[in-house]
Amino acid sequence: MKLAYDPSMFRDTMTLKQMFDEVARLGYEYIELSPRRDFIWFYEYPVADTALIKQVKRYAQDAGVKISSVLPVQQWSSPDEQEREFAVRNLKRTIEITARLGVKVLNTEFSGDKFQPLVSQGQWYKSMEELAPVFEKNGIKLEIQPHPNDFIESNLAATRLIRSLDVDWVHQVWCSSHAFYMDDGHGDIRQQFAESGDLITHVLIADTLNHKGNQGLRYIINPPGAPVTIHQHLNPDEGEVDFATLYAVLRERHFNGIITNNVFAWPDKVDWSNKITLQSIKNGLQI
Repeated sequence: MKLAYDPSMFRDTMTLKQMFDEVARLGYEYIELSPRRDFIWFYEYPVADTALIKQVKRYAQDAGVKISSVLPVQQWSSPDEQEREFAVRNLKRTIEITARLGVKVLNTEFSGDKFQPLVSQGQWYKSMEELAPVFEKNGIKLEIQPHPNDFIESNLAATRLIRSLDVDWVHQVWCSSHAFYMDDGHGDIRQQFAESGDLITHVLIADTLNHKGNQGLRYIINPPGAPVTIHQHLNPDEGEVDFATLYAVLRERHFNGIITNNVFAWPDKVDWSNKITLQSIKNGLQI
């Protein structure tokens, strides 16, 4: 099992070198290379060139940190064909960068438009057909997560879509802070893992409140019925995710994939946040 850290809380305040050094200082052997403006940014073409890729490899080596996965987010399921084509071009370059970094895992989100799910699904299949040869050529494994406001938010729907590809190099990411979007609002972790089985190879750790709680009044949105999507990435036990069950399920399954500290909420208290979350993960998984 690889225990990794997502450095999103300080991506805007630290250089790439400082980022790797900080992840090592926080006690991690692995880093999830999430979006940064100076490397690979949300929805944009990567700015990383050969020199920068070499620098990043050196920064990681000097810090004693390995890159567990590269995380891009692109509109590869967009109903807008021009936007989809742009996203595919961006992802092709990202796959090449991932391979040149010596990393074997790229994880991402389904994206698309939740209000046009069938069109988005068709666009996703189209993108997968174009990207599959690039993934296979470079020997990169793809992990995908259903994300709030994507054309797929449910765990089971994501599992069915991934299985429909019938390939052994596409797997699923499960994020605890999205748990209440993944079923009927109960956040039934055992059910979600039972649905997906061994497809889940990457688990993101963060807490959230159940947005469907209190008969939908956990959050009061004005005007009522406004098309918004809300969740948090809090420290464990600051929200309502059942971490005792999550850790039990992972232990029972002898989970051997990637576990990532995915807390974003406290950029002003990084050490405090990491202490809580890292202790929760280690105690929960008995490592």
